[in-house]
Amino acid sequence: MSATEKRADPSEPAAERRDAMRLLARATLAELSAAWDSIADKPVVAPVRGPETGLVMVRGRIGGSGDPFNLGEATVTRATVRLSGGEIGHGQLLGTDKERARYAAIFDALFQSPAHRPAVEALQRQIAARLLAEERRKAEETAATRVDFFTMVRGED
Repeated sequence: MSATEKRADPSEPAAERRDAMRLLARATLAELSAAWDSIADKPVVAPVRGPETGLVMVRGRIGGSGDPFNLGEATVTRATVRLSGGEIGHGQLLGTDKERARYAAIFDALFQSPAHRPAVEALQRQIAARLLAEERRKAEETAATRVDFFTMVRGED
């Protein structure tokens, strides 16, 4: 899902958290560590699982409506943490960056804490703005290479 696509229906119980986790999975390590450093009253973080790296099967459908097929495998890293307040957070992302997965899990847990939620929402806005700027830059680069083909019609002789 791209940064410009419509967000999940907010009437769904887990829609806000799902959107938060989607953005945290696309955050850079620098964004996550800077946001963590800016939190004054950091809770104690205890690892529950991981971070650990593994493979998942990527499935697809031709045209979105055909029979599902196995496209291949993707490397993912996940982590689960528990905060001192009892909140449990999960982080999953493509790739092998264990530190990013750990931070994503921490911020997922912080998102569930009313005291820390504004800090996580500020981080989400920062990530979404960066993703939107990257999409725009990529669209501009692509548009610059576009070639308009046309046929010149000559009068009949």
